[in-house]
Amino acid sequence: MRRLRAALTGAVTLSLALTATACGGGSATGEGSNDSPKTLTYWASNQGASIEVDKKVLQPELDKFEKRTGIKVELEVVPWSDLLNRILTATTSGQGPDVLNIGNTWSASLQSTGALLPWDEKNFAKIGGRDRFVDSALGSTGVSGEDPAAVPLYSMAYALYYNKKIFADAGIARPPATWAELVDAGKKIQKQGKQVLGAEGANVAENIHHVFVFAKQHGADFFTPDGKPDFTNEGVVKAVEQYVDLMAEDEVIPAGNAEYAQNQSVSDFAKGRTAMLLWQSASANLKSQGMSEDAYGVAPVPVQSGAPGSGTQVNSMVAGINLAVFKNTDNLDGATEFVKFMTSDEEQKILNKAYSTIPPVKAAQSDPAFDTPANTVLKDTLARSAAALPQVPDESQFETAVGTAVKELFADAAAGRPVTAESVKAKLEKAQQQMPAK
Repeated sequence: MRRLRAALTGAVTLSLALTATACGGGSATGEGSNDSPKTLTYWASNQGASIEVDKKVLQPELDKFEKRTGIKVELEVVPWSDLLNRILTATTSGQGPDVLNIGNTWSASLQSTGALLPWDEKNFAKIGGRDRFVDSALGSTGVSGEDPAAVPLYSMAYALYYNKKIFADAGIARPPATWAELVDAGKKIQKQGKQVLGAEGANVAENIHHVFVFAKQHGADFFTPDGKPDFTNEGVVKAVEQYVDLMAEDEVIPAGNAEYAQNQSVSDFAKGRTAMLLWQSASANLKSQGMSEDAYGVAPVPVQSGAPGSGTQVNSMVAGINLAVFKNTDNLDGATEFVKFMTSDEEQKILNKAYSTIPPVKAAQSDPAFDTPANTVLKDTLARSAAALPQVPDESQFETAVGTAVKELFADAAAGRPVTAESVKAKLEKAQQQMPAK
């Protein structure tokens, strides 16, 4: 999921995902619907620095699609703060688009509504086949063993972005490879009067992405193998405590970042206020804010020890955007043709270049544009050391409940209240109680 930057909202609305029936999309009446075989409605997620940036990227490609097929695509770019609730409302009201972007971590939750078109072998064949896509991207398209609920569109991974000048001034020769090295580097950076590491403590989505990685590094999972919430196990508690302690104990995350929301930490880094940033595929965002590519370096996210890899060396969630179709759209053939267009080798190169993301289509990755130092780090992370967030029906609720618990713990840290294993466990227990009963 993208920079995503925005907090997921509405725990009550999220419960709709449990009860929604297979409705919505392209119905005869209602906002976003249409009956014309020559028109499609498309909800695109906000990938660029602004909605206007997205329109400038997407509209020429949609015009190209119309010229080739005669099908007009009516575009709406939806902010991340609204997207999930808009989608869930559409699954129950029948007033939704034909095609839409979804954060890949939501795939299983939205799959459980029954509203999205399943991508079985027959449907995959219409867009060139399942084997065109990278395995790691397909791993975040729905529950394992079931037909995917969506098709990968953009792939992303977290990396550590660091300001070269600040590092040089502080006498730091290379980016930190472990969390202990990051904390040590932070002490040198602070002596230069700079802030160390940007974070967004009020951004629920960012919180869940980071604590998921820390949990993996502690050999822990938020769910049992049969899909039951297990938020208070020892490894998860240690993971959340370690992440919040970057502010509470190590003081490398500024206390003011407890209130930061979407993109505020990126802005600080772009303006040279902080030395490091943990972010998903940030190059395009940094460029839009005036930071040149030669001003920063990109390295893998730190691990506890050693080098990134699988198991406890995981250092990113598999981030990205999927493309989904409401299965009762009145224009299924047109919607499928649009998905084929958007995931074609040509369009994958154009769109992923524009957003500094990685194509989930194998053939498109061969373009030299994806061999930059930053993209090499991201591709290597996705291939070797990234893991998909839990693909369980209650994943959306999990993101909101645990992400909010971390937000509250950051608020405690910023206010000088103790953050202990006991206080972390209490917050996580409260989050687990908010999950739907089985």
